[in-house]
Formats: sequence, structure tokens, C-alpha cells
Amino acid sequence: MSLDRPTNQFNGELAALQSRREMESLSTSLVSSALSEIADVVDQFGVPGAGLFAKALKSGQTPVEKVVEQLENGAYAEIVRIREQLEGQDTRLKEFDMRLKSQEAQAACVAAVLHGLRTSDPKKHFRLGGLTINCVYANDLAPESLDDMMRAAAELKDADISMLGKLYQLWKPLLQGVERAKHSISWSPNFHNEIQNVWRNFGRSLNPPEQLEYRGSFARLQSHGMIQQVTFSNNEVGREPYVLLEDGAKFYERLQEVSV
Repeated sequence: MSLDRPTNQFNGELAALQSRREMESLSTSLVSSALSEIADVVDQFGVPGAGLFAKALKSGQTPVEKVVEQLENGAYAEIVRIREQLEGQDTRLKEFDMRLKSQEAQAACVAAVLHGLRTSDPKKHFRLGGLTINCVYANDLAPESLDDMMRAAAELKDADISMLGKLYQLWKPLLQGVERAKHSISWSPNFHNEIQNVWRNFGRSLNPPEQLEYRGSFARLQSHGMIQQVTFSNNEVGREPYVLLEDGAKFYERLQEVSV
């Protein structure tokens, strides 16, 4: 990824940053030429089906250049936001600059390109680019966690993000100090009635004609490990509450920092 965009898009400080730093991981030429080489190598073996994906990218049918451009737009916006936030904090600015140059950051940028190819939505690309830089800034680059967040950024719809925000506001105060696990939750009996009352009131706030859309969002958020449906013995089937999980809280909080 190159920081050599027209300087009139940014302030003077960022323009200076652009002139002295290269983030090569999002370079279209690097990605496409590497895959082209793979295609050329597998062609030599004459294996049916070998190199189909590399050839698809090489053929130009996949608009990788456009994906990279949109990812970069989100990345630049987040870099601007972070540098403005760190203005006057020279040590932290230096740390951020070093992280942008790290191998972990380079790997994250390449991963973002691959996830970005899964969608044609420019807004999702922008979100993914900003989220990637935010993870670099937070030094949250563990491969499994990063892959989960990138996949969610590329796949979740605006309606899903909106629902996640509602659930975040709903459960965050109640769950403060309560241990939340990704795969299972052990609730104290003291929480049962309160959880059900909160969920019942929340259900009344939802627009009945949009119930199908809500259920779709619940299903997608749960598939990404961001919420979990909790079953109580006295609940009606299909009315069990969905509660926020740690990964959902972290993802939503991170998105609130990113300029999307």
C-alpha cells in the first residue's frame, strides 16, 4: 500500500508521512504478479484445475485494483484519525509508525485484500481498510482474531451492524463485570429474570414488519460469534434472548473508532 496520494486530500502532516513511508503489502502489482507467477508455474504441470483462482485474477475478471483502492481509502481515513488523536504524543506516534512498517502489519494488509475480494460493496471495503489499520494501531494482530474480525467486516450487512449496536447498548450495562465466553455462558439464576425482562422490553421496540430481517441479523451475528442465544426452561420456543459476547463487544467498539 503506497502513501503517495495527492496531498490536497490530507493535511500537511499526513502529506509528509505519505512521502516517506511505503506500505507495500497492498500493492496491486505485488498481489497480482505473485498470483500470476503461481498460475504460470502450475501451468507447467498440466494438472486439470490447477491455478484456476490465480488465472481468474490474472485475467482481469476480478477488479482487484478497485478493491485495493477502496481498502486504501478506509485505511487513509483511519491513519488521519489516529494521527490527529496522537498529535503531540511523539512517542506513541513513533510506535504507530513502526507498527505500520512491521511484518505483522504487512501480513494484515494482504489478508485484508483477500477478504475484500469476497464482496463488491465499497462501503465494506472502506470499513475493512479502516478496521485493519485500527487493529495495527491497537496491536491486535493475532491471526485468528484478526481473521474473524476481517471476515465479519466483509460479510456483515449495515442492518447487522445496526442490530449489533442495539444489542451492545442493551447488554453492556447489565453485563459489566460478568464473564462472557465465546462458546458458552454460565448465568447466575439471579440474572435470569432480569435478562428476560430486558429482552421482552427490547422485543417490543422492534418493528413487527421487519421481524424477518431481524432474525437474519441475529443469525449472522451469532454465526460470527458476536452474540449467543440463551435458552431458559420457561422461555417460549423462538423467543430466547440473544446476548452480547466479548467478540461482539470488541468488534462494535472497534468500529466506533473507525471512520465509517
